[in-house]
Amino acid sequence: MAAEQCVAADDPPITAEETLHLDFADYPGGVALWGSVPAVYDTTSQPTDRGIHVHARSAKGGLKDIDRTYRRLRIPLQADLLSDGWVDVDEIDAINYMVSGVFGFETISVRCVYCGFPHLDRDWFAVHSHRKHQCHGCGRQFSDTAVGVGNPIAELRHMLGARPTKKRKAPDSISIKQRDYPGGIQIWGSNPAILWTSSDPEMTGIHLHAFKTADQEIPDVDETYAKVTIDGIKLDPEQVRTYMAQSAMPHLECRVVDLTCPHCGEAHFERGKHAFTPHVDHECHSCGETFQAPGQLKKTIGNPFVGLRRKLGLNATGPVREDKLGLRPETI
Repeated sequence: MAAEQCVAADDPPITAEETLHLDFADYPGGVALWGSVPAVYDTTSQPTDRGIHVHARSAKGGLKDIDRTYRRLRIPLQADLLSDGWVDVDEIDAINYMVSGVFGFETISVRCVYCGFPHLDRDWFAVHSHRKHQCHGCGRQFSDTAVGVGNPIAELRHMLGARPTKKRKAPDSISIKQRDYPGGIQIWGSNPAILWTSSDPEMTGIHLHAFKTADQEIPDVDETYAKVTIDGIKLDPEQVRTYMAQSAMPHLECRVVDLTCPHCGEAHFERGKHAFTPHVDHECHSCGETFQAPGQLKKTIGNPFVGLRRKLGLNATGPVREDKLGLRPETI
């Protein structure tokens, strides 16, 4: 199927809380942080937010004392030459950390050799390792000692002694009908946490919110599942997670489409570098034949969730929202 009509998005209203001063010592039950983006499928009237989503518990296994998204965090650390005792985490850093992590890129700490400004590689640069950077502080180009993807969050993780966390698939599955939730539903893909202090493994899968009524703040369903079926349509966690990251990259806007191999009829899902690099020729993973996307837009990326999202919308109880991050594409 050809790419649908694409309209440039205006900057959306930001409804996340502004700043949270977060002291991990206050939450011995565990703290987890993620880069937060709009749901990949949303039929609710809930506020749209973006930024850094925070879970914090006073007691392990207890209720969440904090379950909210913020535009910036301030985290106390022991003062050193690089900080005054507080380290800031910015929403744009968090979102690009999510993008890099979904596509398997480990970020590193990069600072401008001229002014010391911490460097963030975003959009195209968040998924391409490189040595030469342009400072967002002084504007000068510089070369780092290592080839990689820069993100200030890498330095924060080092300061906090963060270690790789264990991952495991969510144990549960769910099958629902949209008509049973007139308040709408929201879907996200799981993504690597910026920080995870609990000893429990991170759950991977599809995160689902479902609301009985439009005016409630807390959803009736709020959980991560290994398998999600909605109105008989089975969702693939990898496709949902990939689409979420793709939607956060401005240079991919309109390029992610629903493709079907014309030779064997198999839905085409791009992985690896093809998942973030628009291209003309697509090689079917089923029959091995090469084909091109129909329509005028030739350089595209295939993700079947685009078509499944459209099918879900046919049974939606309300309009399917098209919330955009409003980030500007980086110059390549």
